[in-house]
Amino acid sequence: MRAYVIIDLGFGDAGKGLITDFLVRQTQAGVVVRYNGGAQAGHNVVTPDGIHHTFSQFGSGSFSAGVKTYLSKDMVVHPSALLVEGDILVNKGVNDIFSRIKINPQALLITPYHQAANRIKELARGSGRHGSCGVGVGETVEDSLAGYDDCIVAGDLAKPDLIQQKMAAIRERKKRELGKTIGPDLFSGLTALEWQVFLKDDLADLWMDSIQRITELDLVDDSDVLSSWVKDSETLIFEGAQGVLLDTRVGFYPYNSWTNCRPENAIALVNDYAPTSEIIKVGVSRCYAVRHGPGPLPTETHELDGLVTDHNQLNSWQGNVRYGWFDQVLFNYALNVIKGVDLLAITHLDILNRLKSWKMGSHYHAALETSLISFPSLSSGQKEKLTQQLLAVKTQFDSYPSVEEVVLDIIKQTAGLPVSLASHGPKAQDVQFLIGK
Repeated sequence: MRAYVIIDLGFGDAGKGLITDFLVRQTQAGVVVRYNGGAQAGHNVVTPDGIHHTFSQFGSGSFSAGVKTYLSKDMVVHPSALLVEGDILVNKGVNDIFSRIKINPQALLITPYHQAANRIKELARGSGRHGSCGVGVGETVEDSLAGYDDCIVAGDLAKPDLIQQKMAAIRERKKRELGKTIGPDLFSGLTALEWQVFLKDDLADLWMDSIQRITELDLVDDSDVLSSWVKDSETLIFEGAQGVLLDTRVGFYPYNSWTNCRPENAIALVNDYAPTSEIIKVGVSRCYAVRHGPGPLPTETHELDGLVTDHNQLNSWQGNVRYGWFDQVLFNYALNVIKGVDLLAITHLDILNRLKSWKMGSHYHAALETSLISFPSLSSGQKEKLTQQLLAVKTQFDSYPSVEEVVLDIIKQTAGLPVSLASHGPKAQDVQFLIGK
């Protein structure tokens, strides 16, 4: 058995959905396991027939008949959004989608209180926003890490009285916390709209009613179904969310995620459920840099303006999608902190036909590059200082012919391994194996 672990080597938006869809089709994988992140994911897939979907919580292999999705204990689930996404997929012709997904009972659930608190905190930052998606993932994880006993998990959905108690506790606790940290600004402007969530006495009942179908459809795995699914599939795909450069530990504070974007969660799941499997880590990167929202992007350039067409676009929470030239320094940093990959997938290569030359950010100043080596072990204060340096860094660029063979050879030299997968468009048929399977 083989287990492909898909890892974004950047700040997200590298093409994980496309590579997941491609590998599912190529390997006849039967199961896609979401091993990190949550409902803030936006993984785009376009079928051979041109049907597009931005996968958030369902696995990006769901357009292939019979392929199942397992939301692991490390996923942060937005239950009402999950139901909405499933209904959208039904309307797109995936009629059996709800029979092909299970949620681990330990998976954390995002409540309306978490989402509202997340948005209030981000709005209160004004021009200093961190780039939150406004879904509530970080707020939910933060509560869990703090050890609050009112955290709601998927297994609680079978216990409505317990959920009522926990919702009441979350509501009062969040009201106190926000009143203390935000103060009078809670009651004015945009934060006032989100604050209304905490003033609705019937909100817990309305929320529970809106997600009742989760229980009715038997979506929570109370019988260890993943074990049987694994036995019926020769290939497993572990689909990661976000990117290594947004990781909670190795990402650049405070513009980082609360979730583990490294492959450890996936590898632990493989060891638990399919210990004899060959683990193949697949690192995914565009042939240029991309970041949705604020934070460091050292190779940012306006030379790519108008040359990129993305499904993920400007939104009121993350803001603009930003582009830069390929960043050798951060690319190597990402590979180092995850101890390398087995296959390298480079996406969006079709842009090369629209460029006069392709550029790579090859160096920052030496002291900053040296500091990156020890970044994961630094304190939060030290990390924030280094992040500020990254925001202001001057990058040295090398220019090359905009020819695919040249670009892939440069990336090969940078990574120390050849490019195995090359993508020239948004569909699975636009991806090809160059080496290794």
